[in-house]
Amino acid sequence: MVSTRNHPSNFPPPDLSPSKAVATRPKSSSDQQWTHTPTALTILWLSVSLPLVIWDSAHVVGRPHTMPGGKWHEPLYTPYALYGEVDHGYGWPAYEAGNGVAMVQAIMNVLETICYLGYLFVFWKYGEGQCTYAKGQQRSIGGGWGGLACLFGYSVSLLTFSKTVLYALNEHFSGYHYIGHNSPARLIFLWVLPNGFWIILPAYMIYAFGTDILQGLSVAGDDQSSKPAEFTKPGAIPFSKDATPTKRE
Repeated sequence: MVSTRNHPSNFPPPDLSPSKAVATRPKSSSDQQWTHTPTALTILWLSVSLPLVIWDSAHVVGRPHTMPGGKWHEPLYTPYALYGEVDHGYGWPAYEAGNGVAMVQAIMNVLETICYLGYLFVFWKYGEGQCTYAKGQQRSIGGGWGGLACLFGYSVSLLTFSKTVLYALNEHFSGYHYIGHNSPARLIFLWVLPNGFWIILPAYMIYAFGTDILQGLSVAGDDQSSKPAEFTKPGAIPFSKDATPTKRE
């Protein structure tokens, strides 16, 4: 005789409470807002360097009128009488020889200045908050305009750094043709140090802008635990080394 298995007559009713029926997704890093905030040193450097670069470019483009004896030399370009003696690339020897390195550099300076001004325009027009670093108030910009500003800042900083290094290497591999006549002390104080600012500060800005770009990509990619994500600036978005990446549904 065949018997059937017994089973409970009544199944337990399903639990349809909202807390259990719908699984909530943990808030991921991609739900957080990324913003770009330039450092105080970046704003200070741009405030000082841009007028100097415009002044320098105008001197090179205006040669020979801006050189000693020219009609535009005094009083605006009087300091170039000394600098032209230190770096003959800015003086009469290079100009009379038809050397175009200084003019090429001036053209690149114009491009850099336009890009830096574009960065500042986007930042001030579309940014939010005040930019009073002394009072701890910082202006920031996010979204697409923030990404564009960061891209402008990073690209032009890299251009400034590369151009200045190229200028120095050209002088080195030319046997210090235009600066080799200076004493070591004069060369250091009147050529190495002034030009060094256009290497050190752009290198810092490359790091600062690059860190912000990397941070934005980490947020967009929901990446919390990788080495590049840990490299981002502390404090802006709390990435934890022990955090586990959220699995997307």
